[in-house]
Amino acid sequence: MVTTAFPSRARWTAERRFFTGLSLAALVVVYVGFARTFFLRPWFPDAPAPTESIFLVHGLVFACWCVLLLMQTSLVAFGRYDAHRALGIVGAALAAAMVVLGLAGALVAASRSTGFVGVPVPPLQFLIVPVVDVALFATFVTLAVLRRHDAQAHKRWMILGTVNLLVAAFARWPGVISIPNPLVFMGLADLFIVALVVWDLRTRGRVHPATLWGGLALIVSQPLRLALSGSAAWLAIAGWAVSLVR
Repeated sequence: MVTTAFPSRARWTAERRFFTGLSLAALVVVYVGFARTFFLRPWFPDAPAPTESIFLVHGLVFACWCVLLLMQTSLVAFGRYDAHRALGIVGAALAAAMVVLGLAGALVAASRSTGFVGVPVPPLQFLIVPVVDVALFATFVTLAVLRRHDAQAHKRWMILGTVNLLVAAFARWPGVISIPNPLVFMGLADLFIVALVVWDLRTRGRVHPATLWGGLALIVSQPLRLALSGSAAWLAIAGWAVSLVR
């Protein structure tokens, strides 16, 4: 008689449910934010969206990243560490592609005479937002890879790297897109950090160092990049960078 072993529900501990839930929530945020301009684009042809092909590739890679994050947390929840490690190689490749595509896409958008789609801010000023996003994402994911043998640090750096990219999705949510204050979009993404802090305090009695330092870096960078966006130094750097793609 052949029997098939199914993953036990006991493996779905509170911690695994929490991190899988965060990954699922991030995927939902991205889907809702980019539904009209990417995922359901054929049904919303009048929705403002970039036309360059690089953004189609960028969208596909970003969507794959969010799906992979959910898969990875789910595999850990089911105890499939072998598959989790194997997919980690795919994740590293996706992350590298996202960094390249993110920077290239930001420069392409900033080089347009009309600037970033749907953003009423001079393109050279706004360029600081995606550039810092890419820099933080690369830093957080690199730390996650370096700390891959420390499960608690690894999962937090991966989540924070993804949370860092959710601002653009929140900014496109129905009802949110009309709010002119970018700190509102950033604050919505920061709710994920709040959830991590609350989880750490409830389960550890203190905030995990990755949550603390990664969360602080992300939150502090948000108003800081807005403050620096109009500075002469940044505009000079941005102008030089954009000239590379013109």
